[in-house]
Amino acid sequence: MNRDFQLNQDQLVDAWQAQLPQSLDPSDTAQVLADEANPSALRIHIDTAGRTMYSFDFQCSYLDTREVKVDLVDVEREGRTVDERTEVIQDMAQEYTRQIHECAQALHDVTHHAQRKEGRK
Repeated sequence: MNRDFQLNQDQLVDAWQAQLPQSLDPSDTAQVLADEANPSALRIHIDTAGRTMYSFDFQCSYLDTREVKVDLVDVEREGRTVDERTEVIQDMAQEYTRQIHECAQALHDVTHHAQRKEGRK
């Protein structure tokens, strides 16, 4: 991990909030928040489209300007925690993880540019 890697978390949240919906199904909704315990991480909440009524919570941690680690934190259905080990949930979580990685790649110019500006200070 690059220990010198730092980004403005508020700018990162704004960029993700603008970009992530473009990676998701148009009827899914997402909310991106700063992870207050980790300045290099974001919390991503996704409400699924359709009748499934699932909501997924992920932690997305930046390892460097190009690479993120995505962890599934919780899955709920209609406000109740569900077993995350079922095949349906695992398939959905893998798809959302892929979409989160796509979003991170789409934002590489933002993170790379921000890191270069930080390095000049």
